[in-house]
Amino acid sequence: MRILSPLPALLLGATALSACSMAPKYERPATPVPPSWPVGDAYLRQSEAALPTVRYTDIFRDTRLQRLIEQALVNNRDLRVAAANIAATRAQYRIQRASLLPSVSANGRYSYTDRGSGGAASNAIGGGGTGIGTGTGGTGNNGAGNGGVGNGGIDNGGAPGVVTGANGSGSAWSVNLGVNAFELDLFGRIRSLTGAALDRYFATEAAARATRLTLVGDIAEAWLNYGADQSLLAIARDTAASAQRSVALTRARLEGGISPRTDLRQAEQVLATAEADLAQQTTAVAQDVNALQLLVGAPIDTTLLPKSIDEASPTIATVPAGLDSGILLRRPDVVQAEYELRAANAQIGAARAALFPRISLTGLVGFASTALSSLFSGGSFNYSVAPSVSYPIFQAGAGIANVRYSEAQRDALLATYEKAIQSAFQETADALARQGTIADQLGANRRFLTAAADTYRLTEASYRGGITPFLNTLDAQRSLYSAQRTLIATQLVSANNRVTLYRVLGGDSLLYTTGNGPVPAGTAPAR
Repeated sequence: MRILSPLPALLLGATALSACSMAPKYERPATPVPPSWPVGDAYLRQSEAALPTVRYTDIFRDTRLQRLIEQALVNNRDLRVAAANIAATRAQYRIQRASLLPSVSANGRYSYTDRGSGGAASNAIGGGGTGIGTGTGGTGNNGAGNGGVGNGGIDNGGAPGVVTGANGSGSAWSVNLGVNAFELDLFGRIRSLTGAALDRYFATEAAARATRLTLVGDIAEAWLNYGADQSLLAIARDTAASAQRSVALTRARLEGGISPRTDLRQAEQVLATAEADLAQQTTAVAQDVNALQLLVGAPIDTTLLPKSIDEASPTIATVPAGLDSGILLRRPDVVQAEYELRAANAQIGAARAALFPRISLTGLVGFASTALSSLFSGGSFNYSVAPSVSYPIFQAGAGIANVRYSEAQRDALLATYEKAIQSAFQETADALARQGTIADQLGANRRFLTAAADTYRLTEASYRGGITPFLNTLDAQRSLYSAQRTLIATQLVSANNRVTLYRVLGGDSLLYTTGNGPVPAGTAPAR
C-alpha cells in the first residue's frame, strides 16, 4: 500500500502552504472623544477609575421588576429574531471555514454489460466524466473473453470503464475516493474571507447583546411609567374628591345667599378638570400594562407592578460612570461597529489575493476490478492527481477596482465606528449632566409642594371663615395640583436617568476588551 503516499502528502503540503494573508494589519482607531467626561456645574465628579462590570440585577433591585425582565429574556420576540440571526451568521462562518480544508467524496459502482455473442475481438468502453478514464481490455479465451476494467474520471462523475470479451458480456466493480478542485490558499484569499465571516458573526452576536440591553432598559422604564401613572391617577382621584366637596360647599353658600354664583362655577371647573385627568390617567395605566406585555412577550402578573412612583424609584440603583471614556468601547453597538470594521479590513485581503493566480488540486484514488473478490487486491489500485492554475489575464481593471471598493467600504465603516463612539459619548455625557442636577431639582419641587399644600390649607380655612374670596382658594388648589404632578414627573425623570445610565454605559459581563479590540467571553470559534 505504499502507493497511497503521494496524494495525502501532497494535500498536507498544500494545507501547510495556506498560511499567508494579504489583509492589512488591523489597528484599532484612536477614540474620537475626550479621554474623560465633561466637568462643570452640571456634572458630578466621580471617584471611580473605571466602570465595574454590572448586571441588571445590580441596578434593578426590585424582585418584581427582575421577574418581568427574566420573563422577557425568554419570551420577547425581538430577542428570538436576534438569536436566529446569530445562528445564521454562525452557520455562514462554518460554511466559509470549510473552504480551508479539502472536500473529500467517495462512491462505489457496479456495472454489467451484455452485447450478445459475436466476434472474437473485445471492445473496451472507457470511463465517463471529466478527467482521465482508463480501461484495460481482456483477451478472448476459447470464445469467452474476460472483461477489462477502467476507472472513471477524476471528478467521480464517470462510470468505470468496462471491457467485453468475445462472449459480449462483462462486469465492473469500483470504489473511488476523490478530492475535487481544492484551492491551495497560497495568498490568503480563503483565509481572509473566513476571518471576515468570523467578524460578522461576532458583530451579529454584539447586536444581539445590544437588543438585550435595550430590552432590559425599556422594561425598567415601562415599569417606572406605570408607577408614575398610578401616582398621577391617585392625585387625580383625590383632586376630584376635593373638588366635589368644594362644589358642594359653594353650592350651599350660594343657596344661603353668602357666595356668588361665580364661586360655584369656578369650583365646577376644577372638578371637570380633575375628572378629565382621572379618565386620562385611567387610560394611561391600561396602556402601560399593554406596553409591558408587548415587551415581556406574554401576559404579566399585575402583582409585579408598582403601586406608585414613590415605591418604584428608590429600587433603581445608580451606575458609577467612572472617569475614563474608554469604557464606551464595550458598549454592544460600538463592539458591533468595530467587528464590522474588522470584517471590511479582512475583505481587502481577499480582494488583493484575487489578483494573483489560483491553484487548485483534484485527486482520485480508487480500486477497480472485474470481480468483487479481487477488488482490493493485486493491481486493482489506481490514483491520479491533476493540479490546475487559473490566472485572469485581462479583466479591464475589475480586479483593482474590487480592491478599491473594499478599501472604500473599510473607510465608510471606520467613519461609522467613530460616529458610534461619539454618539455613545454624547448620550453618556447628557445622562451625566442630568444626573448632576436632578437632586437639586427634586429638592426644589418638594419644597414647592410643601409650600403649596400649606397655602391651600390656609386659604381654604380663610374661605370657610368668610375672610378671603373663593378665588384665592381656587388658585391655591390649582397650584397644589400642579406641584403634585410636577414632583411625580421629576421623580420619574430621576429614575429614568438611572436606567439611561445603565443603558448608555453598556457594561456587559459577557464581553471583555483588550488594547487590540473586543474579545467575546467563553469559547469562540477559532479562526
